[in-house]
Amino acid sequence: MLIAQLSDPHVTTGPLAAEQASGLHRALGRVLALRPRPDCVVITGDLVSNGRPDEYVALRDIIGRFPLPVHLATGNHDDRESLLDTFGGTPYLGGGFSAYYHLDHPDGTLVVLDSLAPGGSGGRLGDEQLGWLDGVLAGRPDVPAVVCLHHPPVAVGVPAADAIRLADADAFAEVIARHPHVVRVTAGHLHRAVTSAFAGTVLTTAPSTWVQASLTMAEDEEIGLVAEPTAFLLHRVADGGCVTHIVQVSHAAGQTCWF
Repeated sequence: MLIAQLSDPHVTTGPLAAEQASGLHRALGRVLALRPRPDCVVITGDLVSNGRPDEYVALRDIIGRFPLPVHLATGNHDDRESLLDTFGGTPYLGGGFSAYYHLDHPDGTLVVLDSLAPGGSGGRLGDEQLGWLDGVLAGRPDVPAVVCLHHPPVAVGVPAADAIRLADADAFAEVIARHPHVVRVTAGHLHRAVTSAFAGTVLTTAPSTWVQASLTMAEDEEIGLVAEPTAFLLHRVADGGCVTHIVQVSHAAGQTCWF
């Protein structure tokens, strides 16, 4: 099973919208050129910049003709109600009207979580969603599972990012640790590629398809945006495990496709 994970496209509208839209479109074109093609694409949050309904319409216009399944997760820049108004009941949200859901593929379980906590930049899953996750993972213990969310549940040494990570990470870790068939937990939010051990498995974060965040590890230095290469992650779930590749987009000579 191949899962392409894109993240943080920050689609918007208006006179400065082209860069975000083009970044997402280029990344999707690079996905489409891969052989074999991935089974699906997951976009792990900050789908749009301001959570406005018109931004979700713009996102729908970009992904609407893409020929592979695309699944969406919320980030702190998103608005849950506007997302559900635009994509509820469609395959983009697993066919349901919830921002957290799961998809049972023959070779793996894909779980998409909703870590949006309105009113702040940090994330939270909450007891109800964690209970649901525990039940979903218990339902297919013999099949590898990949769990996707926006907010990383670990500190990565970037103070500005660590201050707005997943608030209930310990409770999340307790659930994941009960299910050794979780072969990858993957997130976005950082606008950087990071790898860490987490709850008996591996945590990876995907770069942004738009712009990256500076590697700012000093408390007295302000984090900023940098024009580093855009990229996405490709997760290969096979033989009871998961291998993750970083696929360059903006600075790559790799083949791309129009759609």
